[in-house]
Amino acid sequence: MHNINSKRIYVAGHNGMVGSAIVRFLLKRGQGKIISRSHDELDLTDQAQVKDFFSSERIDEVYLAAARVGGIHANNTYPAEFIYQNLMIEANIVHEAYRAGVNRLLFLGSSCIYPRIAEQPMNEECLLTGKLEPTNEPYAIAKIAGIKLCESYNRQYGTDYRSVMPTNLYGPGDNYHPENSHVIPALIRRFHEARESNAASVVIWGSGTPRREFLYVDDMAAACVHVMNLERSIYDAHTEPMQSHINVGTGEDVTIRELAALIGKVVGYEGKIEYDATKPDGTPRKLLSVDRLNSLGWTASTALQDGLGKAYAAYVASIQEPARLHA
Repeated sequence: MHNINSKRIYVAGHNGMVGSAIVRFLLKRGQGKIISRSHDELDLTDQAQVKDFFSSERIDEVYLAAARVGGIHANNTYPAEFIYQNLMIEANIVHEAYRAGVNRLLFLGSSCIYPRIAEQPMNEECLLTGKLEPTNEPYAIAKIAGIKLCESYNRQYGTDYRSVMPTNLYGPGDNYHPENSHVIPALIRRFHEARESNAASVVIWGSGTPRREFLYVDDMAAACVHVMNLERSIYDAHTEPMQSHINVGTGEDVTIRELAALIGKVVGYEGKIEYDATKPDGTPRKLLSVDRLNSLGWTASTALQDGLGKAYAAYVASIQEPARLHA
C-alpha cells in the first residue's frame, strides 16, 4: 500500500466545479500528488488517448468528476451529446483504469438517476424502480451506467470502484451561462443583473413550488474524499455489490420560492419576484436520504444561506476578474 502522501491521484474534470473543489480539498489535506489534464491535453471520449494516459502515468486513485453537465434547457437541447459524451468518458476511464491496475476509483453521479416520482426522501434502494424525468433522461441513463460499470468491474475483477450521487451542487466554479446553467447560478446572475440595472422585477421559470436540496460544492469534495478513504470492509458493510452507490446531500430541501427569496436577500435585490408558470417545473421534489452517508461518519456542514453568500462572492469575483485583465 502506498504512503498516503506519495499516492498519485488523478482528478478527471479538475477544471469543473466539483473537480476543482476536490483538488482544493486534497491540496489542503496534503494528500498525494494531484495529476490532471485539460480537455485540450486529453480527450476523455477517445479511448486510445485515455489508454495512453493510464499506461504512462502510474495512477493510484481516480476521482471521476469529468462529465458533460447542464440544466433543463441544456439537457433538452443536447440529449445526444449528454448521453454519448458521458457514456464514453466513464467507460474509457473505468476500463483503462482497470487495465492499468488502478485499484481504487470514485465515480461521481447525480441525484437525477432516481425515478421522477419517487418516495421522498429518495434512498439508494429506489434506483431503477420507475421512469426517469424526461428532460434529463439521457444524462441520468449515462450516470446509472457509470454506477453499473463500477459494480461490474468490482464483481468480475475485484476492483474497489465506488460511486457517490450528489444532490444539486453550487458554489465557486459554477456555470453562470444565461441558458445552460442550473437554478442557483442562474438565479444569482439574474438577481445580480436586476440589482445592477434597478429592474422592477425578476421573472423565474415555473411555479416556484418544486422542492430542491442544495449542497455546497466544498462539502461535496469533503464527502468524496471521506468515501474514497474509507476502509474497504467498512464501505462494503454499508453497501451491496449491486447497489453500491452512496447519496451525498444535506437531508433538507427548500421550495424554489424560498430559494429565490434567499438569493434575493444575499444579492441585495429589493424588487419583485414573479413566476412564469408556463415554463417547466421539472421534478416536483428531489430530496435525498443521506442515512447511508451519515452512518459512514459524514454530514454536510455548510448552511444554505452561508453557502449562497460564498457562491455570490465567487460570482462577483469571477465577473470582476475579466474587467481587471482588460483594464
